[in-house]
Amino acid sequence: MASGSLFLGAILLFSFSTMAFSDSLSPYFYHKVCPQALPTIRHIVFDAVRQERRMGASLLRLHFHDCFVNGCDASILLDSTSNIDSEKNALPNANSARGFEVIDRIKSAVDQACKRPVVSCADILAVAARDSVVALGGPSWEVQLGRRDSTTASKTAANNDIPSPFMDLPALINSFSKQGLNVKDLVALSGGHTLGFAQCRTFRNRIYNETNIDKGFAAQRQATCPRVGGDSNLAPLDPTPAYFDTKYFSNLVRKKGLLHSDQALFNGGQTDSLVKTYSGNIRVFAKDFAKSMVKMGNIKPLTGKNGQIRVNCRKVN
Repeated sequence: MASGSLFLGAILLFSFSTMAFSDSLSPYFYHKVCPQALPTIRHIVFDAVRQERRMGASLLRLHFHDCFVNGCDASILLDSTSNIDSEKNALPNANSARGFEVIDRIKSAVDQACKRPVVSCADILAVAARDSVVALGGPSWEVQLGRRDSTTASKTAANNDIPSPFMDLPALINSFSKQGLNVKDLVALSGGHTLGFAQCRTFRNRIYNETNIDKGFAAQRQATCPRVGGDSNLAPLDPTPAYFDTKYFSNLVRKKGLLHSDQALFNGGQTDSLVKTYSGNIRVFAKDFAKSMVKMGNIKPLTGKNGQIRVNCRKVN
């Protein structure tokens, strides 16, 4: 399918009911204990995205940044205390991670619908990420559920393990490999940058100093990202930051990747062919993205008697 027809006109839905699931998680975890849980999450996510379309990318990013730090356990939601060095203050999250108030709203509504706290904050993050993608025209998938919440957080691990926008391809491959994710997962999940914005500080060096960049694109970005100052000024990660499409990959082929780590995926290396495939085929990209999101959501979940179901996502019970 040509990239020109990849807008919200047709929401792409893929069901992965036959996909191999984690032994400890199940998409049906809340079917009996609280059948209203998932519809409640979906309603609030759709409402939040309708009010501010950028919120969809922010909620998706929270799930990514949670899972890459000691697994998908909602550690990113914990505020600082005398015992907790909040991941919110880590370099990849400070002054950029957002959507926490939406998660709070979801948690309150879900607990009210279920009449008690049975849905973990970690599961809320996973479902909200899926629903955000759907709200912006992307694929759906069955989210595996049954995660429990951590009682600790690690700012150090967040600094070390969340992929940096300055990484080259070998570093990216290694970062994803540490999480049990392969090269295909790397490219597919990087496609999450079809949504949202980045801050000037994360792409300044690229637009002023790198050579594998379209000159016109660099000049366009320099207009809102000066050499000095304006660190938090925003630029879209692709031309349609509120639509799930393939323009992120098309941009890479044209040397218009915003982040160094984006363009690293199409720079003469082993991921070039996959980027090329995704740039021209929304169905292949959407299907692979959904599969990789399920796989990422399986990173070291706390289950059974491990962890807890937080009453307040921001603090340990």
